[in-house]
Amino acid sequence: MAKSSADDQELRRACEAAIEGTKQSVVMSIRVAKSRGIWGKTHKLGRDMAKPRVLALSVKSKGQKTKAFLRVLKYSTGGVLEPAKLYKLKHLSKVEVLTNDPSGCTFTLGFDNLRSQSVAPPQWTMRNIDDRNRLLLCILNICKDALGHLPKVVGIDVVEMALWAKENTPAVTNQGNMQEGPAASTVTERDLKVTVEKELVSQAEEEDMEALLGTYVMGIGEAEAFSERLKRELLALEAANVHAILESEPLIDEVLQGLEAATNCVDDMDEWLGIFNVKLRHMREDIESIETRNNKLEMQSVNNRALIEELDKLLLGLRVPSEYAACLTGGLFDEARMLQNIEACEWLAGALRSLDVPNLDPIYANMRAVKEKRAELEKLKSTFVRRASEFLRNYFSSLVEFMISDKSYFSQRGQLKRPDHADLRYKCRTYARLLQHLKSLDKNCLGPLRKAYCDSLNLLLRREAREFANELRASTKASRNPTVWLEASAGSGQNVNAADTSTVSEAYAKMLTIFIPLLVDESSFFAHFMCFEVPALVPPGGTANGDKSDDTNDDDLGIMDIDDNDSKAGKNSGELAALNESLQNLLDGIQEDFYAVVDWAYKIDPLRCISMHGITERYLSGQKADAAGFVRLLLGDLESRISMQFSRFVDEACHQIERNERNVRQMGVLSYIPRFATLATRMEQYIQGQSRDLVDQAYTKFVSIMFVTLEKIAQTEPKYADLFLLENYAAFQNSLYDLANVVPTLAKFYHQASEAYEQACTRHISMIIYYQFERLFQFARRIEDLMYTIPPEEIPFQLGLAKMDLRKMLKSSLSGLDKSITAMYKKLQKNMTSEELLPSLWDKCKKEFLDKYESFAQLVAKIYPTETIPTVVEMRDLLASM
Repeated sequence: MAKSSADDQELRRACEAAIEGTKQSVVMSIRVAKSRGIWGKTHKLGRDMAKPRVLALSVKSKGQKTKAFLRVLKYSTGGVLEPAKLYKLKHLSKVEVLTNDPSGCTFTLGFDNLRSQSVAPPQWTMRNIDDRNRLLLCILNICKDALGHLPKVVGIDVVEMALWAKENTPAVTNQGNMQEGPAASTVTERDLKVTVEKELVSQAEEEDMEALLGTYVMGIGEAEAFSERLKRELLALEAANVHAILESEPLIDEVLQGLEAATNCVDDMDEWLGIFNVKLRHMREDIESIETRNNKLEMQSVNNRALIEELDKLLLGLRVPSEYAACLTGGLFDEARMLQNIEACEWLAGALRSLDVPNLDPIYANMRAVKEKRAELEKLKSTFVRRASEFLRNYFSSLVEFMISDKSYFSQRGQLKRPDHADLRYKCRTYARLLQHLKSLDKNCLGPLRKAYCDSLNLLLRREAREFANELRASTKASRNPTVWLEASAGSGQNVNAADTSTVSEAYAKMLTIFIPLLVDESSFFAHFMCFEVPALVPPGGTANGDKSDDTNDDDLGIMDIDDNDSKAGKNSGELAALNESLQNLLDGIQEDFYAVVDWAYKIDPLRCISMHGITERYLSGQKADAAGFVRLLLGDLESRISMQFSRFVDEACHQIERNERNVRQMGVLSYIPRFATLATRMEQYIQGQSRDLVDQAYTKFVSIMFVTLEKIAQTEPKYADLFLLENYAAFQNSLYDLANVVPTLAKFYHQASEAYEQACTRHISMIIYYQFERLFQFARRIEDLMYTIPPEEIPFQLGLAKMDLRKMLKSSLSGLDKSITAMYKKLQKNMTSEELLPSLWDKCKKEFLDKYESFAQLVAKIYPTETIPTVVEMRDLLASM
């Protein structure tokens, strides 16, 4: 009996593993499809209703008693067989082959112990007639030999089954040895043959024989009498026939003439035989030589027969099943028929592999039949790949066109809609396994398919991003802040109460929150769906953006890699380059809508670039996987765009600072000093994540330009330069005191301003002191200069440095000292706009004056020891009293 592809040793072992522990041995196991019929109605069979099952016949021996069972096993989620139902064959009462199935492969098994006979029994569908006959014959023989009874058989021709069994019995191989006992020979080739031959008389023939016996008034047990009577009647009929012949004289004459002619022929034949005998004697010698050659030919014939048998086996493997050929060349690709397409692909891939040299004996590789069959399979492969590729390209395009035509998929006026591709991915997953097989059949076909998918989905993504960005900008309410922060002509308090523009950053964050995970998921789905061999998109234990998305594992297609045995070393780089190129086509153009949101936010409030930069940097740091390459490029371009816009703002602000030079004369604190403090405070509020470097660079540029401009303006009026500088540097320190404590970059400039302030104070105070006490300190300077060249005791004898000159100088400089100090204070107060600086400057001035006077007193005591001048203590008391 022919071995079925549905019944193999691997299936037998899987069934035995499933019923392990029951002490039952599997006689036969075969794959079937289970469906459910309806009482009283003709039910049209459909593949969509079928469920894959395995029927296993098992026996269990206990002493002299044998029990037979029919087991139904189903596939678990992991593809492992597990028991589903158990029937005892002793309750099998009916085997019916359904007539509404034209193929004859569907039948039902009726059991008399079912609880509810109103429920239609399950229908079992085999792959072909051979599988059905094998199973039914095995069931009937087990029932007859092991259980002692046969169920009723309906809808099948017993003679047809007998002929089929007779043709296929010599090729039967036992499923396996069962347990020792009475059931050890339940199913063998001999029993199968004997069983069917005993049932060659059909029920109709048996009824005809009973009717014949009834005409002779005999029972079925009077066989000898019935036989004797039939013989007598036969002899009587023959005698009557002879008598009728003899009565017909013309006929007798014709017979006599025939006999005479036959006699003449016999005589002629006798002569011929004599001649032939002579010739045969001469031929015996030739025959002997012929026999010698025949022995050689016989050996050649044996070899030829062995060769033919081997070729028959080879041709059996080269046969293309008609159902697979029809599916590969003209089958449909709808969802209901995908299982058939997948089976056809698996068969085709296996057939092609079987013709390769590792799987085929190299002796057969160059045979014409093998080459022709390989060419035929290649033609089938190219036809199927072309049809499948064309269908998938049209399918992708139609899916996207349907979604684009429906406005409810996109954001509308007054309603922001999150893009949802769950239905699109669900429909695409239907063909994920088909793409895997297309890749195994022809890797080159994936290029056009990937491009078609990218082109179609790119239209959808760009439309979704454009509609979302437009509605996002329209629905965000925010007052526009002026971009002129440091202009000299603007009012001093213009930005103190700047409008709240946090909604702008929130809108940009919402854009990224919605679309970056979507683009990452689309990249991941595309990489898996289109069979790219790249690492996983999201690292194990992590997510794409730090937040758990609703689409986690959305890219898991539940498919296996068909090319498990292919070496993947060295493939990743090439695959990754192809993936990046495809992702470029998939997502190209969508960045324009992100740029539009950035530009819109910049126009409302340029400082929002700081927070947008931090948001972008946070998302960029979360994209580490290879399949998110284009998303990283997109975020990098966004970051560059934001940095460029912010640099544009910084450059414009620097130009505003530099325009302060154009004023003819400026006194007091420049307007951009306090405005910069307000600007820095606002910038610090917007810092998020990694945007600190961006802000620090802006601080450096701002302050550098501010200090350079300050020095340039101070040089326009050298007379008041130090006063102008100290007031502005003091204002810079006062306005940035709090920020300098927390911002290291500002702290550096704070200390720089402090040093410049101290230097300006020293220069300004020295100028005031020398202006009021010029003769006193010029006299001291002349003494100091001479001390480097001549001894101190000779200095009083120099021209202009005599004691008399000292007394005159003291009288002119220190007479009315209180008025001179008051004049010095008024000189310090004059032209100063920052009154709050006056007390500290006056204290510095008094201290500087006392230091200089103390140095003068020491010189006088050393050079003119006999002269008396006001002491330092007296001078300090006088200054303190004023």
